[in-house]
Amino acid sequence: MSDHEVGSREEWLAAREELLRREKEHTRLGDGLARQRRELPWVRVEKEYRFATDEGTKTLAELFDGRSQLLVYHFMFGPSYEAGCPTCSSSADSVNGVLAHLNARDVTMLYVSRAPLEKLQAYKRRMGWSFPWVSSADSDFNFDFGVSQTEEQAREMIRPMAEAGMPPVITHLASASGTDPVGYLSEAPGLSAFVLVAGTVYHTYSTTARGLEFLMGYYPILDRAPKGRDEGDASQFWIRRHDEY
Repeated sequence: MSDHEVGSREEWLAAREELLRREKEHTRLGDGLARQRRELPWVRVEKEYRFATDEGTKTLAELFDGRSQLLVYHFMFGPSYEAGCPTCSSSADSVNGVLAHLNARDVTMLYVSRAPLEKLQAYKRRMGWSFPWVSSADSDFNFDFGVSQTEEQAREMIRPMAEAGMPPVITHLASASGTDPVGYLSEAPGLSAFVLVAGTVYHTYSTTARGLEFLMGYYPILDRAPKGRDEGDASQFWIRRHDEY
């Protein structure tokens, strides 16, 4: 027997009306935040980054693929990984299906990781994805945009965690990615946005951590289910690659 409050249809309608008012406020706030993102100052990308792609080496400008806007997801698949991060993989499932719609709005979206291109290609085939995925193994791209660090830096970062007892979720995700905590935490997820104007690339926006949740299509759906996300303190433990459930 559930201990959740049970009421009449009239009580539900009244409560739903109040919730709808707040949901509309949330929508309007989201519209305002979107406008502020677009109003951020642009920063010219001065460095000539090069990436390994399925079609050979390309510059950042060439990754736009003839469009004026580029969204880059920094996927956690470092040099020591044997498989992509399960959490990044779960969000990639959602994005893979919307590429045609993004392209129709003059937006190219692709994924970038520091693992060798051959590893990325093999994992992409396993997952059944079609989005472009490039390797930044031979450039500073991920480092410059704050989503990668050296193993020495990662080791220094996790030393306090290791002394206090490594968080089980880190050990779990590292093992699921075929690496150790140091190798795993040398990478972080992120999204970076760029615009191409008269041959010049500008960085316009970046986000990370829970700022990436909008890409995890299952979360907003679960938020509307009776039990919500139902995660407790195990938010990263239940997520699997789609072929592992």
